[in-house]
Amino acid sequence: MKEALEFNHKKQCGLWLILIGIVLITAVIFGGKFQVNPFVFLIGYYVSFFCVNVNKKVREKLSQGSISKKQIKMIYFSIAALFVLMFCIAGPFIPGWHWRQIWLGVLLATALHFFLWFYIHGWSMVVLGAVCAVIATVGYITDVPVTVICIVDAAAKLICGVYLFFVAKPSSLVPKMRKQ
Repeated sequence: MKEALEFNHKKQCGLWLILIGIVLITAVIFGGKFQVNPFVFLIGYYVSFFCVNVNKKVREKLSQGSISKKQIKMIYFSIAALFVLMFCIAGPFIPGWHWRQIWLGVLLATALHFFLWFYIHGWSMVVLGAVCAVIATVGYITDVPVTVICIVDAAAKLICGVYLFFVAKPSSLVPKMRKQ
């Protein structure tokens, strides 16, 4: 029998997405020659990460149930995949400091890694991944300023974060057994 996936950490993910959306908008505001300020972004990213994902009190307060060992493994796998994707998609543009391509690569890598988060938070991550992938793709195929693309991406993260934090309820998915 296949194990059911329980999605009990939606509030934690929602808070994380809200903070990352705010951090991304702030980094755009202070972008300067970088278009999106990497120092503001990285400081905000790591402060938010430690406040929401490492802080045991916050995790326990926002948790609405347990998480399986398989889901914990998927968390680590998806984080590793994020960095591999960023290296592959954005990395080639770092030596030339092509900031537009770097930021679009970071956004696309992040969007793709959201698909893996389905196993931790459910279908909302698939929707967010698809929306963010479309946003990043628009940046690649148009001349829309990367700052606008980042603001739209941040808005998508904020909307999803607000939904997960305030509206979404814990849920589960029971995989269907294949007929043999």
